[in-house]
Amino acid sequence: MTSGGGPTMQVSAGILIVGLGGNNGVTLLAGQIANRRGLSWETASTGRIDANWYGCLTQIEPRGIHGGVGFRGRVPGLASADAAVVGGWDIRPTKLGQALYDCRVLEPDLVRQVREEMDGTDVMPGVWDPSFIGESQHATATHVVGGDDDASARTRVERIRRDIRTWKEKHNVNGHITVIWSASVERPSEAEYQSPDELLSAIYDDANNDDISPSMLYAVAAALEGCSFVNGGSQNTLSPAMTCLYDQSYRKADSSSALAKFAPYSASRAYCLGTDYKAGQTKFKTAAVEYLRALGLSPRVIASSNHLGNNDMLNLTTKKTLNAKMRVKSDIFGPWQEKDLDHKVSVMYCPYIGDEKRDFVEYTSLGFLGSPHTMVTYTRCMDSILCVPLMVDAAIWCDYFVNNGVSAGDAARATAYLFKVPEGEAKGVDPGFFHQMKELEGVLEKTSGGTKSAADGDVFALGVSKGIITKEQADALLGLSST
Repeated sequence: MTSGGGPTMQVSAGILIVGLGGNNGVTLLAGQIANRRGLSWETASTGRIDANWYGCLTQIEPRGIHGGVGFRGRVPGLASADAAVVGGWDIRPTKLGQALYDCRVLEPDLVRQVREEMDGTDVMPGVWDPSFIGESQHATATHVVGGDDDASARTRVERIRRDIRTWKEKHNVNGHITVIWSASVERPSEAEYQSPDELLSAIYDDANNDDISPSMLYAVAAALEGCSFVNGGSQNTLSPAMTCLYDQSYRKADSSSALAKFAPYSASRAYCLGTDYKAGQTKFKTAAVEYLRALGLSPRVIASSNHLGNNDMLNLTTKKTLNAKMRVKSDIFGPWQEKDLDHKVSVMYCPYIGDEKRDFVEYTSLGFLGSPHTMVTYTRCMDSILCVPLMVDAAIWCDYFVNNGVSAGDAARATAYLFKVPEGEAKGVDPGFFHQMKELEGVLEKTSGGTKSAADGDVFALGVSKGIITKEQADALLGLSST
């Protein structure tokens, strides 16, 4: 990359995945390798395919006269996912290339091309607590932190912090690092804290037996290292105490005795986002109900079911973890306060289906003079293909927002579209997908170097699409228009 005629260092955003060996983790890593290396591969249904970032709004360019969704080339300073560094932890010892082969998400010709590089990628042992996940996950959990590092919540946090620092130095990560929870859904934690001091004190006390989940430990460790944390699972990792820990003013203060116990720690800006990626059925549900409401109809019954056979669904066959998932799936329409809406959700584990999620939803509403209006949707898609773009966008947005000094509240609201139930500082955001995209646009408008002039962005994007100017020239012109 060059700027003003001189060489500059390409920003490498860091993506650390808890559950790297799972379907989402290996699919993301395979996609990043394919794009970085410019691979192409044969498919059974559509012929030869070139690597692309379809679904990743930060990585695709606007389309059409009005731009449409897509921010690459429109928002100067967005990191390229091609240059991202991907790593993480897993409680299973399976090599990543083998895990990609086993999960049967991607085409065999692509798997063949990336398998060797993926098998050579190190996976850090994971922190775990068997009481928080389903019994189906216990037998294979052999790649875990042990010994003195597993003696207490404090030692586990310090181990995760050390892992982050070592990984960052080893891979020369010069961008912001985002830690993403993509491991099995945990049962809800029963530990409640009113402040970050209470949370940190509980972790520091080696004699404490509070019900602190592994996801909470990863989130705390990330904050102390100045990394963002994204809760891609359904569990209650985010809390007022955790949100406050990510408040930069808290970590900059010198008066917190609890925080001082974990010195040295980072006071850098970072974000805590979640909860549970809104990838497939739920994303369309919110868009569909948004459409029904826009028509002036009164939604009365939404009955939905989905079934698949991946490991995430296997973990949900345990009631304690299923309760966490059903909490977020059932609460997606909360801020709309549709008191007459009967929303039912059913999830089923069907091993034969693998990662290819099937979902069916029937929407029944009342129209003019109470006449019923019913529509049905049916979707089939690999679950990981839906989820991975959200993981990529979460990390790239965190990097961008940190670099542009965006507040925690604005960052949370701007990324609310990624989650089933926006929590933390995004709590209460309108659940409609298009309303949430307006939140993102609004934050970008406020951000230095962002879409200060949407009209300019549309014109430059059109110029690139017509071959009048290059993408590099469009980026330079957008940079001038934002000053």
